[in-house]
Amino acid sequence: ANSMNCLTEVLGLGLPGNGTIPATTGERIALAKHAGMAVMNLYNKGITARDMMTADSFRNALAADMALGCSSNTMLHVPAIMHEAGLTLDLHDVNEISEHTPNLCHLAPAGHTFICELNDAGGVQAVLAELAKKNLIRTDLITATGKTIAENIKGVRNRNPEILRPIDNPFSDNGGIAILFGNLAPNGTVVKRSACAKELMKHSGPARVFNDESEAMDAVQKRDIHPGDVVVIRYEGPKGGPGMREMLAVTAALAGQGLDKQVALITDGRFSGATRGASLGHCSPEAADGGPIALVQEGDIITLDINNYKIHLEVSDEELAKRKAAWKAPAPKVTHGYLARYAKLVSSADKGAVLQ
Repeated sequence: ANSMNCLTEVLGLGLPGNGTIPATTGERIALAKHAGMAVMNLYNKGITARDMMTADSFRNALAADMALGCSSNTMLHVPAIMHEAGLTLDLHDVNEISEHTPNLCHLAPAGHTFICELNDAGGVQAVLAELAKKNLIRTDLITATGKTIAENIKGVRNRNPEILRPIDNPFSDNGGIAILFGNLAPNGTVVKRSACAKELMKHSGPARVFNDESEAMDAVQKRDIHPGDVVVIRYEGPKGGPGMREMLAVTAALAGQGLDKQVALITDGRFSGATRGASLGHCSPEAADGGPIALVQEGDIITLDINNYKIHLEVSDEELAKRKAAWKAPAPKVTHGYLARYAKLVSSADKGAVLQ
């Protein structure tokens, strides 16, 4: 929620302060009133949401995403919003932006600071001001104030360089999100690398395969997951879930056992913004669509290289072809009602899990 609140501000759809002002303050109440006034001002000027939701504004949002270290869920929400605006997101472009955008914030769980402290440091507008110093965003785009980003950030300063690192002194030279590609995830799998332990940035380990979250949770609770393992949780994607629930319980349990720096996890489901460790989600195509994650067997070696955006299942193409030929889609978990319709109509996670 914090992540998308911040990106709403970057897109221009929210007023300055929208992303970070604490909910319980008078300042937030005042912002709500000003938002209503802004709506009427935009209406009178003939400025619409479509005027703000451009390809350039979404590139700005992705740059801010990398600087802030936002939730991996933004890689579902942003392409879904772009879809509604008649635009598409190529996940390879996300890596290109991530590669050139420094990570300036280590908000929890990546660090020990919180969104209210970012607000005190200058909030999203201060983040944009830092990015603008290196021309990493377009500042000539219209926003909800009726003014451009350049006008909004004029005079804005970074009030706490420990919370919001200056552009020349980032936490890392690349962004908080990475999309890994390879034979296990031809269409990509998403990881919040700013919250990933250094020990797992490059890792190879045996697959521990589970066909839903409860199976994996049972193994974790029985302490059947060991250092070096790569936990695979499948059939939890948009179709397979259906609905793509968060795998927060498993990652929290692994962290509670001290395994978050020793065990990687990959799923076609998704994670909470509070997840830390080498947690790779949105693996596409998903298992229910017959994606390669459906073909992984217990003990297969999986190699991930986060900073080089690669993931590989150490199984030959010939063997994968045999497994694919033998694979049969499991029966749907839900056979009637809205979720059954949803499972039939929803797109892959790399497309934003939108209804087709």
